[in-house]
Amino acid sequence: MNVLVINCGSSSLKYQLINSDTEEVLAKGLCERIGIDGSLTYQKAGLDKEVTTPAMPTHKEAIQLVLDALTNDKTGAIKDLSEVDAVGHRIVHGGEKFASSAIIDDEMLKAVEECNDLAPLHNPANLIGINACKELMPNVPMVGVFDTAFHQTMPEKAYLYGLPYEYYEKYKVRRYGFHGTSHSFVSKHIAEFLNMDINNSKIIVAHLGNGASISAVLNGKCIDTSMGLTPLEGLVMGTRSGDIDPAIMEFIANKEGLDIAGVMNVLNKKSGVQGISKVSSDFRDLEEGMNDGNKLCEAAIEVFSYRVAKYIGSYVAALNGVDAIAFTAGIGENAPLVRKKVVSYLGYLGITLDEEANGNRGKDLVISTPDSKVKVAIIPTNEELAIARETVALVK
Repeated sequence: MNVLVINCGSSSLKYQLINSDTEEVLAKGLCERIGIDGSLTYQKAGLDKEVTTPAMPTHKEAIQLVLDALTNDKTGAIKDLSEVDAVGHRIVHGGEKFASSAIIDDEMLKAVEECNDLAPLHNPANLIGINACKELMPNVPMVGVFDTAFHQTMPEKAYLYGLPYEYYEKYKVRRYGFHGTSHSFVSKHIAEFLNMDINNSKIIVAHLGNGASISAVLNGKCIDTSMGLTPLEGLVMGTRSGDIDPAIMEFIANKEGLDIAGVMNVLNKKSGVQGISKVSSDFRDLEEGMNDGNKLCEAAIEVFSYRVAKYIGSYVAALNGVDAIAFTAGIGENAPLVRKKVVSYLGYLGITLDEEANGNRGKDLVISTPDSKVKVAIIPTNEELAIARETVALVK
């Protein structure tokens, strides 16, 4: 079965065509600057990337261009659209309505739309992509895979905020968590990789990228996660502040003459390691700056690593122990320095870092020494494959 995986942003669209039988990526790419001037990247397996700049005023044109590229006579991965058996769509927020992936139909789309105010930048874009695909491929079954679904197993004590309960009753203000597709995939994969019984396991997943979150997974189910109502809560991230004293918002607003939208813009787009370092949200730039003696770059890396270690420690308590810790996503998979700094705080767990193994990047690998009481590993995430698997499970 060939599954087209679609991940729509407000002005971008990532895609992969995956053969679910072999789990081979047949083609992949990215549409950028939708509604502006347009850029399409397409790469068939085994061939070089092709980059073109066609007009794509809306997501419908972008998806049509993707379909045209996939069926191109010269470099297309398939002969025609009849070879696309299903489409899997990433949807950011399913609220409490979706604890698992779901077949897309009119009733399901209405329920997703009702979650738009919980993710106003993401869900509307996801829906635009779904509707464009439905129009262009009306007879192809489609599945929605939710970022929030994996975290719906959190108990009430983990997801409730210390706010008047009426805000939860009226507006569903609670912790939802994000990156759920990645946390689900990685927690399952590390169990397989380490020959663990997922149904008798305590796993912590550190999804560390420009957006970053940590989850505590007990017997294959999430019991806590660091992101909240929105992706702003939790770790210090690329440009997001993570956890702060809420009173800071009023303090900065008064000092800088900002309204609530202005403060939220600072917290989401001007904070995190970029805000601390004054240099970049990219850890390659931060490490280069640190090596050149930039103390703020060093401070940004230290703050990020310390916050990760603190969350891991809190989730060891939530799980009452831990069997394995997985580092994943862009930083987790590719930043040995960050992994080293985080693990340096975990000696109380009986963990010793294998320095040589830790020097590797982007592959399944245990980076703790054989005598460590807790296994620590690099586990590359694969959200597209996870979406394809979820899609196949529902449409077969």
